[in-house]
Amino acid sequence: MSRIQHPAAEHILHDLEGAGVRRVRLGGFDIDGVLRGKYITLDKLRSVLNGGMGFCDVIFGWDSQDELYEGTGVTLTGWHTGYPDLQATVDPTSLRRVPWEGDIPFFLLDFALPDGSPYPASPRQVLQQVVGHAARQGFIAHLATEYEFFVFAETPDSVRDKGYRTLQHVDPGMFGYSALRASAAQPIIQDLTEHLDAFGIPVEGIHTETGPGIYEAAIAHDESLIAADNAALFKTAAKEILGRHGLMPSFMAKPFAHLPGCSGHTHQSLWRDGQPAFHDADDPMGMSPLFRSYVAGLQRMLPELMAIFCPTINSYKRTVPGMWAPTTATWGFENRTASLRIIRSASGKGTRVENRLIGSDVNPYLAGAASLAAGLWGVEQGLELGAPVEGNAYAAGADAAGAPLPRSLAEAADRLDRSELARELLGDAFVSHYVATRRWEVQQFAKAVTDWELARYLEII
Repeated sequence: MSRIQHPAAEHILHDLEGAGVRRVRLGGFDIDGVLRGKYITLDKLRSVLNGGMGFCDVIFGWDSQDELYEGTGVTLTGWHTGYPDLQATVDPTSLRRVPWEGDIPFFLLDFALPDGSPYPASPRQVLQQVVGHAARQGFIAHLATEYEFFVFAETPDSVRDKGYRTLQHVDPGMFGYSALRASAAQPIIQDLTEHLDAFGIPVEGIHTETGPGIYEAAIAHDESLIAADNAALFKTAAKEILGRHGLMPSFMAKPFAHLPGCSGHTHQSLWRDGQPAFHDADDPMGMSPLFRSYVAGLQRMLPELMAIFCPTINSYKRTVPGMWAPTTATWGFENRTASLRIIRSASGKGTRVENRLIGSDVNPYLAGAASLAAGLWGVEQGLELGAPVEGNAYAAGADAAGAPLPRSLAEAADRLDRSELARELLGDAFVSHYVATRRWEVQQFAKAVTDWELARYLEII
């Protein structure tokens, strides 16, 4: 029997065999942040840990509805390549148990080209490369994600039967931070958070947001890759756990025109030699020069990276004035109307920047990679940070408002496509592939006949 090369793998297999495990779950995330995976036997896991496994690259060649990206310029995979297998490898350090599924072991997959190099379109590998760049600069980057999401008393079948209309919310009314609603939902919330905690996703806090049946969950910060793993898995885990209660959560950015949208705010900080690199106790604003340059880099790149932070057609229904989402590339201290909210703490350990542009429909690997890459670029360039926006960023004058952000996915994809800096920071092959996938989304929407069009034109015109 061959010996596993990874030092932890033999111990993992030994423990799993001793526990009588027969099967495990494996999975990796596609461009849209959808978990794609399979179940395999323990014997197969031994083989995979030793030499990897084949995994069809079509998961990077189709959209969230399994429709192939055709005629969009996608070159990494397609009919022209025959949709071959990628080399998929198990990350042994990603092992966690799925408590709502009989404690079956679960592992994350990484994807590589035949020569062993990271697959350019694999989101987890894009983040790994940025994290590696940070490490070479002497930094450990931390991330934390907050998700807002609607919970419906529906199932995947019932929402289809209803045509995605007249959906039943799990609780009624506009009741943010409601002790009453949260208490009424306590059995569900407790089951969700306890299962997530046992799954290795620590939820620091959860509360109702403004809107019927909408909740916000704050996932604890951690080193970037772990934090992104937790954020990516949170969505699938929440769907599986709440589904067992006959409920369906939605991470769509803006399901309802008259209600605020759902954010996926991402908090970021850099650490060096075990100390927070963003803090300066001698600075009147508590910001180190490094922190200023980091924020300047992120602010400068927001318009060019918006297609990553706001990846769907629907994302741009959320970024409108007065709906708790930014419309310009601004920064400010504790300002929830700015794109970048600076949060400070006396010790510096909690000093960080919150990227409020990001919606809950985001792929957290790509959001983390783009944010960190832009901030690190600002540090390397020693960029100067301009003045913060004060008060209402929606109403700020032209001098203080910051650069306008793209107003549609089509515009955002064009900005990303033209960004030489984004290609330098995230990889030319990735940017080209990603842009093609976003243009595919635009094309699909352009062919759709909406309810608005029917109501406006069917009878009167």
